[in-house]
Amino acid sequence: MSSTTGLPAYYTRLAPFLREFATGVPMLTYHKIGARPRRVRLKGLYVSCALFNRQVAELSDAGYSTATPAVAAAPGKITERRVVLTFDDGFENVFREALPTLGKYRFSAIQFLVSDLLGKSNIWEQSEGEVAEKLMTTSQIREWLAEGHRIGGHTRSHPRLSRIPIKTAREEISGCRKELQDTFGVPVDDFCYPYGDWSPAIRDLVEEAGFKTACTTQPGINRPPADPYLLLRFTARYASRNWQNFFRTLGGVIGRGQSHRAHA
Repeated sequence: MSSTTGLPAYYTRLAPFLREFATGVPMLTYHKIGARPRRVRLKGLYVSCALFNRQVAELSDAGYSTATPAVAAAPGKITERRVVLTFDDGFENVFREALPTLGKYRFSAIQFLVSDLLGKSNIWEQSEGEVAEKLMTTSQIREWLAEGHRIGGHTRSHPRLSRIPIKTAREEISGCRKELQDTFGVPVDDFCYPYGDWSPAIRDLVEEAGFKTACTTQPGINRPPADPYLLLRFTARYASRNWQNFFRTLGGVIGRGQSHRAHA
């Protein structure tokens, strides 16, 4: 699967993206960090701790620093390597597993929260047969903020916004922002469409609610003139187990073996 840019739709390592990343401000999407439980349906939403650490270390080694969605919304002239790290839904395993790595490399990130479900679980996924996962509590979110990270809105209950009445969608969006700002006492200026589901009317509701940016699930690089309410993101995940990746890996192993023999 490829994005509209011709790049892979999923981000696993920096090399295939390096040239395109230099033309704008990339955003990466994560959901769950850590080992996958048994009977998981959506395996691609999990990134192992080792892979997450490797991805962050690789970005740091390449000279990247982290930015906010507002930077992606107004990229302007690219003078330095910037990347936006985003986490959808507010899973507790992100707090537990990702926070130390982010601190180690002095990277910041934004967590998009489902405001009515703080400290509860992913009931929107469980209703579709997914395994239960805990969501961050208010005290964990306060610690997340104290470490220099941001929070954004992801509605009150994680519905598909284009499939519910417009009045309900308005309350899901504006109510989420108000609840998060009242609870945590910080500006909540960034939004993320659940499931990447949006329409022109939903986009307008997000702007009406006072959000300054909104993220989609469409892969691509944010370049001027970027619509601040339709920001592009690459989903970070492990490499797919298909024949193309198998032969790419096999070629790397053979190449290393030949190089070793040549220097033996």
